[in-house]
Amino acid sequence: MREPRVGGGDARPVVYLLVGLTGSGKTTYARQVLEPAGVMRLSVDELVYQRHGRYGVDYPEQEYFAREAPALAEVRERLAQLVKAGQDVVVDHGLWLRRDREEWKKLIEQAGGRWRLVYFDVPRRELLRRLAERNLREDADALMVTPEALEDFYARFEPPGEDEGAEVPSGW
Repeated sequence: MREPRVGGGDARPVVYLLVGLTGSGKTTYARQVLEPAGVMRLSVDELVYQRHGRYGVDYPEQEYFAREAPALAEVRERLAQLVKAGQDVVVDHGLWLRRDREEWKKLIEQAGGRWRLVYFDVPRRELLRRLAERNLREDADALMVTPEALEDFYARFEPPGEDEGAEVPSGW
């Protein structure tokens, strides 16, 4: 995985599309690697948290997608604005479905940017360990996830295909 661009031949802004299940390290990577390099982070989960509180605590889990939809629309709009302004961006969102990833790629290209797909492929046992620790926190990036919920997530997740050009960061 290359670090964020510095100069180079292509002046278009880069949008990092992070792909991975809950607890795979997307937010940590965005904060520790990309943000210090000047990449603007946009988080759907943080917007939902600011407006509605904690998933499964302050509102029922089954209401998440209804609460997420306006936040997604806002992040997409902000992303297009930032790319048009020449800003590198990281979309801190799981992008579990290929069709969703394709939609984000089109948005980025239409706004004048280029995308990099970054896939966080973490073994199930490690995800369970991380989630057990994270479930003790109460911040925006700590959605409560039970082992049963993680199994449901796996059932709905579509890992990037080889044709999607995903990069896998080492050590995450």
